[in-house]
Amino acid sequence: MSAAATEDFDYVIVGAGSAGSVLAGRLSEAGHTVCVLEAGQARQPLIVRMPAALAYPMHSPRLDWGLWTEPEPHLGNRKVHLPRGKGLGGSSAINGMCYVRGNPMDYDSWAALGADGWDWPSVYPYFLRLENFEPGGAFRGRSGPMAVRRGAMTNPLCDAFLRSAREAGFELTDDMNGARHEGFGPMDMTVCGGERASAARMYLLPAMQSGRVKVVTGALVQTVEILDSRARAVAYHAGGALRRVSARAAVILSAGAIMSPTILKRSGIGPGAELSGHGIRTLVDLPSVGENLCDHMEMYIQQSCRVPVSLYAMMPLWRRAMVGLAWMLFRRGPGATNHFESGGHVRSRAGIPYPDIQFHFLPIAISYNGKEMAGEHGYQVHVGTKRSKSRGWVRLASASADVLPRVRFNYMSHPDDWTEMRSCIRIAREIFAQPSFDPYRGRELAPGDHVTSEADLDAFIRDKAESAYHPCGTCRMGSDAEAAVSPDLKVKGVEGLYVADASVMPHATAGDLNAPTLALAERAADLILGRPPLRDDSAPRWRDSGWQERDRPGVPMRPMVVLE
Repeated sequence: MSAAATEDFDYVIVGAGSAGSVLAGRLSEAGHTVCVLEAGQARQPLIVRMPAALAYPMHSPRLDWGLWTEPEPHLGNRKVHLPRGKGLGGSSAINGMCYVRGNPMDYDSWAALGADGWDWPSVYPYFLRLENFEPGGAFRGRSGPMAVRRGAMTNPLCDAFLRSAREAGFELTDDMNGARHEGFGPMDMTVCGGERASAARMYLLPAMQSGRVKVVTGALVQTVEILDSRARAVAYHAGGALRRVSARAAVILSAGAIMSPTILKRSGIGPGAELSGHGIRTLVDLPSVGENLCDHMEMYIQQSCRVPVSLYAMMPLWRRAMVGLAWMLFRRGPGATNHFESGGHVRSRAGIPYPDIQFHFLPIAISYNGKEMAGEHGYQVHVGTKRSKSRGWVRLASASADVLPRVRFNYMSHPDDWTEMRSCIRIAREIFAQPSFDPYRGRELAPGDHVTSEADLDAFIRDKAESAYHPCGTCRMGSDAEAAVSPDLKVKGVEGLYVADASVMPHATAGDLNAPTLALAERAADLILGRPPLRDDSAPRWRDSGWQERDRPGVPMRPMVVLE
């Protein structure tokens, strides 16, 4: 099939998700013309904008790619659902809206692994640049495009969770995205004016008003066209035709940790043996493309509530109608929050220098997809490890763009993951057992009071652990020969081709990945434009002074130690 007539732009960006939206905004702001190719549709149902309705978009065929993993060998060969956003805003339009920068030591670790220039002082200024944080505070941005807000925490269970964490010997932090990441405290969310603040809403749509950004929706990218070792154009399917758009300066893949390596492989960049098996000519043999797939896993630890104060009170149809009406008319009330308003980051055991476990507290007992709910008042924490050592892959199922790739995370394939996931359950139970929960605590709904032995805990993990929807790492950046892209995000062996999204992360950060992806794209824009990257050597770092001997500071509170 021959391609339709070619259009020319300075930059072609593949993907209108979190990273692609940021890049379109920043590159057009610099005066460049930009074409953004997006496989999904432009129009979205109004319900997507309601923060409390987060379960709907991530399970809508219209908004989600519909990915499932291959059978996972260490999870009883279960296939695991992997929602990925399809449409303007990408996964920022279907996610839980939790905003977590991660720990400064995450980025120092990236640099130590060969991602030169991606240490904390090099990344921190980009968080400041992107944030529009209310209520403000030290070490936070106030004038950036991305709205970051706090929930009202009016539900008494949220406060009980924080007080119980303190009673268990953990310290509280007033801002896990500020000077101190470790501890329990209020969580931030990407919500603006009571509506979801997707990257498309905050970056892409304003950029489109400049007249320098064209967004093509329904564009299923087939290949990046490479001539004389340089990316020249992108071929894509739209409206039943094969079309082509050329890039004068560069092509940027921002299609995410699943689709970016898939497009590279279809374009002849990746493991030669895999490509030849699908009849694709190898242009650059890069064995690491599609490998090093990382993710976060989590479980729900659920407790029944003896007092009728949980969000279960909102579940009758007439109450949901009232919540929806209040949101429709005023963008206020229970519909205007994601309800993940408190949480925490802790270390699973002594000798761990910074948190490897995250808690999201929710004042209701319900599954993330909204389909499975306890038929009574309850509460839960979503808890999981943040530095799993298990690694998986993304591989082609076909050379055709309309066939989804194969994905396997190899969840729980490393023995340390089992140790840490058991710690997740132990610590969650310990917090729920504290005096502040005494007025509320009923029986344990999950795993259940009878689940106590190591074998029983492992069976629960094997049956119930899920993806936290944070895939990354499949186009790892680094200065070593095995890395897929260099630290300036250029694809090895090809000129004028960049990858800028979560796929370039050497490993996941300690928290939800949307905020780090936004900061990564902000820095990528400077690198692509040839601007001197920002750096701030006064960027705050914190670590418990007794981390080698204990998993929590204990009571009384220990002084904070600021690392130079």
